[in-house]
Amino acid sequence: MFSYTANPARVVFGSGTLASLPDEVRRLGATRVLLLGSPPLAGPADRVADSLGPLLAARFDEAAMHTPVDVTERALKVVTENDVDCVLAIGGGSTTGLAKAIALRTDLPQIIVPTTYAGSEMTPVLGETADGRKTTQTTPKVQPEVVVYDVDLTLNLPVQVSLTSGINAMAHAVEALYSPDANPIVDQFALEAIRLLAAALPRIAANPSDVDARSEALRAAWLAGTCLGSVGMALHHKLCHTLGGSFDLPHSETHTVVLPYAMAYNTTGAPDAMRRIADALGAPDAATGVYDLIAGLPVPHSLGELGFTENDIAKAAEIATAKPYPNPREVTREGIEGLLRQAWAGTRPAAAEGAKPDLRGLTAEVVDSFAGTPNPRLRELLQELVRTLHGYVVRTDLTQQEWEYAIDFLTRTGHITDDKRQEFILLSDTLGVSSVVDVLTNSRTPDTTPSAVLGPFYVQGPPETAQGADLAGGLPGTPLWTDVRVTEPDGTPVPDAVVDVWQANEDGFYDVQLPDLDGPVLRARFRTDADGRLRFWTIVPSAYPIPGDGPVGQMLDSAARHTYRAPHVHFMIAKPGYRTLVTQLFVKGGEYLDSDTVFGVKDDLIVDFAEQTGPAPDGREPERGWRRLDFSFHISPVPVN
Repeated sequence: MFSYTANPARVVFGSGTLASLPDEVRRLGATRVLLLGSPPLAGPADRVADSLGPLLAARFDEAAMHTPVDVTERALKVVTENDVDCVLAIGGGSTTGLAKAIALRTDLPQIIVPTTYAGSEMTPVLGETADGRKTTQTTPKVQPEVVVYDVDLTLNLPVQVSLTSGINAMAHAVEALYSPDANPIVDQFALEAIRLLAAALPRIAANPSDVDARSEALRAAWLAGTCLGSVGMALHHKLCHTLGGSFDLPHSETHTVVLPYAMAYNTTGAPDAMRRIADALGAPDAATGVYDLIAGLPVPHSLGELGFTENDIAKAAEIATAKPYPNPREVTREGIEGLLRQAWAGTRPAAAEGAKPDLRGLTAEVVDSFAGTPNPRLRELLQELVRTLHGYVVRTDLTQQEWEYAIDFLTRTGHITDDKRQEFILLSDTLGVSSVVDVLTNSRTPDTTPSAVLGPFYVQGPPETAQGADLAGGLPGTPLWTDVRVTEPDGTPVPDAVVDVWQANEDGFYDVQLPDLDGPVLRARFRTDADGRLRFWTIVPSAYPIPGDGPVGQMLDSAARHTYRAPHVHFMIAKPGYRTLVTQLFVKGGEYLDSDTVFGVKDDLIVDFAEQTGPAPDGREPERGWRRLDFSFHISPVPVN
């Protein structure tokens, strides 16, 4: 059971959304706006003021960090003197905090235009500072009515401010995941915010004008702010409020430094949350993953850089533990002193016990080694192969012994492969890879006959055979008269198409598996007639096991999987100017249709091999009856460029 309360707020998101502000003011029924800003944002604030025109009643540009109460009192005088009926704040956490403080005391509606990624605009939370101490309260009275996100405003945001406010937003998401109020809805917001920020912040550091990265970061800030406004925070936020309110440390920079250490402290108390955070980061460990992300950014990396001294540690720990927030791990003064000492020095926190080594650097090095591959498609294939293989090894924690067995398995697969048996294709088939490639390659022409896997027993250049021939060559089995047509999707016949046909015998063996047979059997190459038609005799196919005497058979046996294929006949249809069709027709009612060991069965390829008596169309009359297969194959012309 869980509960989730959505905080009411109208959100406008995009580029150039500043132009919508006059309409948003009117939607609230307001006519006299107080514009809140700060000197660094004079330019954007001037643009907002111009757009508001007669709706602007006054400006106040003295918003300060940590929302000092004395600044709020000065702003309230402006509200009273100018008969203000709406507050519009443009900026980061400082202007947003001031707007909330005014709303708390006046009930005025708020419109917030964030220019950083701090996220407080989405919360009913207000933190204020008085007499050197910061206090925080949560009340619907301070929840902004409208939030307008304009990606364009963030393009000129200084890089360091962008990055530290982004980590500040990430802190909201991280602590939401182990909050006592955590719920599945907020969890999804949090994980997506972490994923977006981890990807966007390094790109912003490299190119501050990257619009896509800026948009992703702003969207993440929205999600993270929603987390902050929906569930309670924990140790990290308590420490940052203590360091900001009592030691006057800069807000977002403090969040940036403290976050990995607070996470490391809470690792044993919230292992599941940390695992999910690590997954969102693409790292083996959450705390060290965040530390490494921050270490690669041009931001402060220690409290010492922010002016916090080693002598301040004991006092800060005392304040932080006096009234601690709910936290997944017990908050002790000794533990917090250790946390702050490490954050003061900026040393890398220890990974969680049992965490895997971080191999992302090695993977990146190998991927980069293929960066110079001249063929772009080959480069893509090789680099993705490396990422996929490395990811598999890490996720499964592959051992040296297991790796050596895999190499031996592939070696044995190669040794058993020859011109009559393709064990590698069999391996691909039984792992479903052949079917995946088949679907990706051939499913984009929906009006044509579905394709199916080639299989390991196709032989190039089967013997040319006349229509009406009997492929069975005297082998036992129920005679099957086959009458098929090859047409375009609209029914136009395709004459002179080359049709290769092959199948197993009654016992489930292909001719290449039977060295005593003299020449190809149950294998031929035909050509369609002028009407696109093909007729021949064969025998009804049987279900059969794939070869089980090699590495693939051993793999299936170890996995307790059966080796059987559903009964089928193979067809390959080709003609210049048309897409080649490789497919199979399966016997309706046959065994293993729902568990074919190479995953080759498709519903549209299951066909009725109808029982018959009396003479066949060519006059032949088998003594014990026969069956008939009628089917139309549809192949598509290759588009002309």
